[in-house]
Amino acid sequence: MDWSDFAPLLVALLAIIGFPLALRSRKKGGPQKVEELRQHLLGIGVKSPGLEEAAGEKETGQKRSRVQKPLGVIKLRDRNIDSINVIGVASQYGVRYVLDFVVRSVSLTGRESKKKTRLVRKRSAAFSSEVVNVEWKGDDYLARKLDLDYRLTDKLLQADINVLKGGILIHPEPKYEYTRIRTSYFLPTPDLFEAMDIIAKHIKSG
Repeated sequence: MDWSDFAPLLVALLAIIGFPLALRSRKKGGPQKVEELRQHLLGIGVKSPGLEEAAGEKETGQKRSRVQKPLGVIKLRDRNIDSINVIGVASQYGVRYVLDFVVRSVSLTGRESKKKTRLVRKRSAAFSSEVVNVEWKGDDYLARKLDLDYRLTDKLLQADINVLKGGILIHPEPKYEYTRIRTSYFLPTPDLFEAMDIIAKHIKSG
């Protein structure tokens, strides 16, 4: 019997074993990630009144799911970003954490067709890790505003944006009057946090 005959069975077995382990790991490690991020933000001078229970799914456009679960919310003061949600995403391969920078954007009301917008990194060569420029793709109006903000571009290029493994995705939620700026979980430098807040400012300005 060929090894390939056992491959589907092995994958199914890994899923059966791995997914419950990932859920258990998320339950244990999630609160630590939230507190770690809050302490880091305080350390770089970002004011926070503290932690809150994870925001309701309806409030930020999240659908209830065993795979993707809000773990905690860090409310911010005096920033364009209203809060940061730490999300745990479980799979048979383990748990990965992502961040939703939540921006209240009442101007989105009634604009159900508004597109997602994402960051595109331009590298010095095809297989190089050096990012020499960035541009935005998606919603024409927002992408143009972000492209023309040279201070934002400078902040992104000064920081190591390779820590954002999944990039930056701006996800409008007109129904809930929020926009989510999603990234992989990371502890931002002051420059990178400032870049995220500039993006939030452009979202709020409509």
